[in-house]
Amino acid sequence: MDLRHRTERPPLSERERAVLEAVIRTYVETAEPAGSRTLTRRYEFGVSPATIRNTMADLEEDGYLTHPHTSAGRVPTDLAYRFFVDSVVQPESLTEQEQARIERELWTGDYTLERILQNATRALGILVNELGVGSVPQLDNARLEKIDLIQVSSQKVLMVVTVQSGMVRTVYIDLPGEAPSDILDLIRQVLNERLGGLTFLEIRRTFGNRLRDAVEDPAARDILNIFIESGEEFFAAETSGEDQVVLGQTSSIAAQPEFSTSDRLKDLIALTEQKELLAKVLGRRAVQRGPFVTIGSEHAPELSGFTLVTSGYRFGRLRGILGVIGPTRMPYEKVIAIVDYTSSLVTRMLEPQEPVQDSRVAPRGTRHRAG
Repeated sequence: MDLRHRTERPPLSERERAVLEAVIRTYVETAEPAGSRTLTRRYEFGVSPATIRNTMADLEEDGYLTHPHTSAGRVPTDLAYRFFVDSVVQPESLTEQEQARIERELWTGDYTLERILQNATRALGILVNELGVGSVPQLDNARLEKIDLIQVSSQKVLMVVTVQSGMVRTVYIDLPGEAPSDILDLIRQVLNERLGGLTFLEIRRTFGNRLRDAVEDPAARDILNIFIESGEEFFAAETSGEDQVVLGQTSSIAAQPEFSTSDRLKDLIALTEQKELLAKVLGRRAVQRGPFVTIGSEHAPELSGFTLVTSGYRFGRLRGILGVIGPTRMPYEKVIAIVDYTSSLVTRMLEPQEPVQDSRVAPRGTRHRAG
């Protein structure tokens, strides 16, 4: 669901925009409902608190503000945050010191995709006090480089699939009986000759036709049929949600005021356990370029109390997602800038021919749509 439907509402006046921005910035900074007197002390509107109070009442009637319990102050709604992100936010430019800190958090000497994503999600949590989240790339466009078959036991084989970006997928395969090494060598040779250089999508579409009648030996044919029957699984675009999603530490986000109650903390814990859901949400964002922000009720119910800020990274021909999950009350300018810079840095780390030390990536344009 996309909340960008303000064309059905009257446009905000200049004063309404100013007051709404003031309420949002005050609430983001203090985590306390904003009242008219507080706003007039913090901002020079040039009008009385009573006028500001009336403007806030109008904004509440239009769905931009709400009352928490019996508080005299107001807090922003999801619609207010959407207006703020779409019409007000300009991502901050990170200082050289901030960029250097992010680089120190990510550069640990281990350049495997898994380690880089772990470092990145942990660093994002520390830097913005949210929950860092990342996804490994989907493999539809991955081009197969080679397949190795390693005999683990008499009836179990480990298939190691390497794609041209350097990413590796491993699958254990149970065999109906003992497979001699020469048969496994023959199967490996056939798989590489007939599938090498193809994308995972091409392999899934033509797997059976390419391997049918590829061997004459009955024993080899029986084993090859196992590969044919499981081709969809072996060359799926996605790994399981458990393996596809990388989460940072929850300690930073758990300290936010929004999670001071046990019910909200339980919601956060429950969310971290739903990696299949997160994998689907992040997977739908893989086609997006640049920062991408979804807020509150724009999500499925399990994510309705959260904001998700992401940006894509590249791993050769493949694309993955990096970002943060947090309460809808967040410093959007800073978060967007840090997420975008971090994702750009991850791309350069995975493509070491582009030296990180000699380049600075300016924040790209921000896109916003329900994910």
